[in-house]
Amino acid sequence: MKTLKRRLLPLLTVALLLCAALTVTAFAADPTEEPGTKMIECPDCGGSGACMDCYGLDEACESCGGQNTCASCGGTGYVESPSRFYNTLWALLPPVIAIALALITKEVYSSLFVGILVGGLLYSNFSFEGTVLHVFSDGIVSVLSDSYNVGILVFLVILGTLVCLMNKAGGSAAFGRWAQTHIKTRMGAQLATVVLGCLIFIDDYFNCLTVGSVMRPVTDKHRVSRAKLAYLIDATAAPVCIIAPISSWAAAVAGFAEEGQGLNLFIRAIPFNFYALLTVIMMVGMALMKIEFGTMATFEENAEKNGDLFSGPNPYAAMDEEADETNGRVIDLVLPIVVLVVCCVIGMIYSGGFFSGAGFVEAFSNSDASVGLMLGSAFALVFTFVYYLIRRAMSFRDMMGCIPEGFKAMVPAILILTFAWSLKAMTDSLGAKYFVRDFVQGSAASMQMFLPAIVFLIGCLLAFATGTSWGTFGMLIPIVQNVFSMDNPLAIVCISACMAGAVCGDHCSPISDTTIMASAGAQCDHVNHVSTQLPYAITAAAVSFVSYIIAGFIPNAFIALPIAIVLMLATLMVIKMLHSKGKH
Repeated sequence: MKTLKRRLLPLLTVALLLCAALTVTAFAADPTEEPGTKMIECPDCGGSGACMDCYGLDEACESCGGQNTCASCGGTGYVESPSRFYNTLWALLPPVIAIALALITKEVYSSLFVGILVGGLLYSNFSFEGTVLHVFSDGIVSVLSDSYNVGILVFLVILGTLVCLMNKAGGSAAFGRWAQTHIKTRMGAQLATVVLGCLIFIDDYFNCLTVGSVMRPVTDKHRVSRAKLAYLIDATAAPVCIIAPISSWAAAVAGFAEEGQGLNLFIRAIPFNFYALLTVIMMVGMALMKIEFGTMATFEENAEKNGDLFSGPNPYAAMDEEADETNGRVIDLVLPIVVLVVCCVIGMIYSGGFFSGAGFVEAFSNSDASVGLMLGSAFALVFTFVYYLIRRAMSFRDMMGCIPEGFKAMVPAILILTFAWSLKAMTDSLGAKYFVRDFVQGSAASMQMFLPAIVFLIGCLLAFATGTSWGTFGMLIPIVQNVFSMDNPLAIVCISACMAGAVCGDHCSPISDTTIMASAGAQCDHVNHVSTQLPYAITAAAVSFVSYIIAGFIPNAFIALPIAIVLMLATLMVIKMLHSKGKH
């Protein structure tokens, strides 16, 4: 009994310390940091608390009476949310409805719009006028007027144009012919896609569309279904970016971290990022062991045996109508892609201040992915125009015709992205992140050893519901830093769990922008991509969850990571055995 008391005493002490740490935010000056908050930033003064009518320059101002005080918030900068559903479980209803409808109806546009509409109804307390204004003004119009979002849309249009140019110049067809002689098996095509995806680790948006445009002709020749290609692209986008120190994701994590730890914190967390590492191992393992399961097995069987790459209609059929099969060379595809990679890297370090004196790592940490990718792709497009003119690969008129064709090809992805961003705006306006934050702080702190697994699970659910990984780990990382000192080994494990959970939820979510662009990159039906990759992602997530339980008790990467890898390989072997028995 005495031994038991001695063991329990340290645990009770740790639990009390955790509770004390978690109460710190309750006394923050910012009222939105209080548990159960209903406060939002004042929309009239933008949180400044100042009078926006006279800016304190007019002593006779009717709004402030010369006091330079915002009449709406009384100078505090915060007002109570007009929605009675703010910071409640109802805040998660819009994305849940959108996801459920998308999976049931297989129709993503209407599902997303219904989710947005539900968000507007909850925010306006079911007022007709308030709902319409919130959905369009604060939702769709707001996200389309955001400079970051517009930059991503411009990047998408330019990439669509580049793909169209490479198709018409015959570069894609030439690469397909080259690959047919050098990559001779379906396994080789899949492994080549994984390798290329891992090499393009700068940004997940860039990865999705670049890998798709390069590898589509290769995987098509070897009868790999577009759904499998979309999974390989998606699984080498965010999961690879989140373990690459030189990437836009490392920059984002560095920005969310406190006390100037930044990139060092990101690098220390890499060995514990089980979901990202196990996803890469799972892809390679499935290709080598020739394992397919779930709905993906049906798509792969249709592709391999019947040559049906889509198991249904091709939503991007217009992209291939005028492809030239004869005049193109491999260099017509490879050179524009290489220039695109180089220009995007230069664009990102430019946006981070590299040419103003900042170091390379610092510039990448401070980079703006939207600006960097937009500028980089624009210069790559100009280069491609000039190169094709010099090569006489196609006429100037044909090249100009590729601009609207590339735009049209990306309309489905742009429309889904716009709706997904609008849905996120709805959940933000309902305070979903505060509800999740309070849940984490109130429920998870008492179970220290299980905290990494709990944080991973919450990160998965939040990112799945909201479709954003950056927003998820941006919210959870500061909470972990409040709970633990960075000297505690569990702090790094929990921060890795934040990032892994966010990437896992983002990978699974049908409203995630990365998932949407993986569908666009593979030119695959979006709902087919989501439904086929879900069993694979859930398998990696389940093994990761168990691995985080182990890491909670043994926070040592040299022990926990090998155990996680063995668990992943053992799981694949069990799946193969069960699948073989099912065939017989």
